[in-house]
Amino acid sequence: MKAAGAATATDDDVLRSALAAHHAHSADQIESVVADLIREGALAAGTRLPTIRDLAHGSDLSTRAIVSAWSSLRGDGLIETNRRGGTVVVDTANSARPGWADRDLLTGSPDYALQPDLADAMLAGVRSDHLNRPRRDYITDRLREAVVHTWPFAAESFVAAGGGSEGLLLAVEAAASPGELVAVEEPVIPGFLDTLEDVGYRVVGIRADEDGVCARSLAEVLALQPAVIVLQPEGAYSADGTLSASRTDEIAEVLAAADTRPWIVEDDAVGPLADEQAPSLGARFPDQTVRVRSYCKAYGMDIKTCVIGGSAHLIDRAIRLRVHGIAANSRILQNALAHLVTDAAADAVVDTARTRYAGRRNALRSALADRGVTAHAGPNSLVVWVEVRDETGALLELARRGINVGSGARSYVAGGGGLLRIAVPQLPDAPAAVAELADAVAGAAGVVHREFLD
Repeated sequence: MKAAGAATATDDDVLRSALAAHHAHSADQIESVVADLIREGALAAGTRLPTIRDLAHGSDLSTRAIVSAWSSLRGDGLIETNRRGGTVVVDTANSARPGWADRDLLTGSPDYALQPDLADAMLAGVRSDHLNRPRRDYITDRLREAVVHTWPFAAESFVAAGGGSEGLLLAVEAAASPGELVAVEEPVIPGFLDTLEDVGYRVVGIRADEDGVCARSLAEVLALQPAVIVLQPEGAYSADGTLSASRTDEIAEVLAAADTRPWIVEDDAVGPLADEQAPSLGARFPDQTVRVRSYCKAYGMDIKTCVIGGSAHLIDRAIRLRVHGIAANSRILQNALAHLVTDAAADAVVDTARTRYAGRRNALRSALADRGVTAHAGPNSLVVWVEVRDETGALLELARRGINVGSGARSYVAGGGGLLRIAVPQLPDAPAAVAELADAVAGAAGVVHREFLD
């Protein structure tokens, strides 16, 4: 008997032969063939499947099609992927199909099956003549060269930091001292408002619509003289859209006319997963703007590196804020990220993830609309915002069903109740599962929570 998890040439041959025999090329065809092999027992529980790269090598299968097929199989509970054990066939006879509790609809963790294998990137990261040298590379030459051509404006300076949330807070701290006023485009990335308040900032919200932050709302906020404004041009958590070119012109005029011009921090939390890059105010105000680009949603949390580019003054202050200039990101992680940014195979995986996330977002919105429920999401949004009668009642009702989603009020400075936040990346692909979720959300949308004291 073969040991569980053991990889054998026979398993690989069975898989490749079946795919060839069925002339499987598309993601749906690959998924169908592999699912049949698993259900028939030709690929036994515990069988380790070849890596996406290995399966694509020597065949005419595209990396993108394999990634998409693996994601569907994972969603159907037929395979599972972990960082150390690779992708293995699940024992469907003795394990239940993943339930809602197994899907992160709250924090927005990515679908791990739709992220590139980091092995090659890490190997590329250690190929350097400068490892373990005492000097600090706040950004390696390799990473700077990889990102500079993708930056939406001519940045005066760059620095690498930890994950996107760390980089965003670091940029804000470089621009404003505790106690000063920070203006944020709403809705805000989950947890960011709590962090700003913990640090001691005063916070005010800026309204946005399908073209990005509203010029009139921005003008009203600028009258309060905030030290910094935090915008999200790509709309990673937008309820409506991304920053348009025409709106960029409008808000640039508002900023130019302001008595006191604040620092500008652009939060690019979606990174390479964006459908297209939005304009940047850095093109108009390069010495007052920084953009924080996160890569974790696209490439994985363990890459743990974001890039901040823009105003040299703010970049220098951000460097000093990280343990008085002592801290610098690992050269290995920086160069691994540089490899991913420029690697065609990684691009193919990210392209697939972008398409699948958009499909999941649109499928849920459509299913909710069919049930008379209003939901909003921008074209790059990692969340769907759902209108409900009573936010607390809806959250409790869904939790009772084992479905954990986010509070909309926590993403608005003044509350903004009556919204649920449902993360997109781990939404199911199967229409029946989407319908099940939409039914549950529609049922919760009209619930009103009342407390009684006997």
